[in-house]
Amino acid sequence: MIYETCVFFNVLFLFVLNSCSSDSKSENDYLIAVSEDEYFDMSSSVAYADTKGNIVIPYGKYNYCYTDTFRTYAIVLDDDFNCFAIDRNEKKLYDIFWIDNRPDYVSEGLFRIIIDEKIGFADEKTGKIVIEPKYKCAFPFEEGIAKVAFECSSEQMGENEIWNSDNWFYINRKGEVVE
Repeated sequence: MIYETCVFFNVLFLFVLNSCSSDSKSENDYLIAVSEDEYFDMSSSVAYADTKGNIVIPYGKYNYCYTDTFRTYAIVLDDDFNCFAIDRNEKKLYDIFWIDNRPDYVSEGLFRIIIDEKIGFADEKTGKIVIEPKYKCAFPFEEGIAKVAFECSSEQMGENEIWNSDNWFYINRKGEVVE
């Protein structure tokens, strides 16, 4: 009974959302994360539905969906707790840099990504890579620059990992080295 009620309210929400929006295809061309459970948390089975309430990406396909409104990309977690971005065809785009117990946070419109064990940056709105992954270590952007290194080592300090390098430098949002 609770399951049916939750699914009903998720579909009702999508119907109301669709009814209140304009007829423009681009405005309605997105998916929304829905949950089978009353609460949307890590123990919930999640899916992505279109604005008409049709399930497009089925419940249980991903362990968790971090992106609630899926326009061009979504950040998901698989059953092995790998966190990555997918496009609308569910093609894996890149891994997401994991910090503490969640995907990297957005700083100045960018977040860190990983390809072939190298760190780069992607745009928050589009998911497009704006700085190719080529750094071994990279901090988030602050005041228009990010501290990066091609080579670094890491050391565990309690629960935290500390990066060490003798060759840190700074880049701007275009990936250009700044003095």
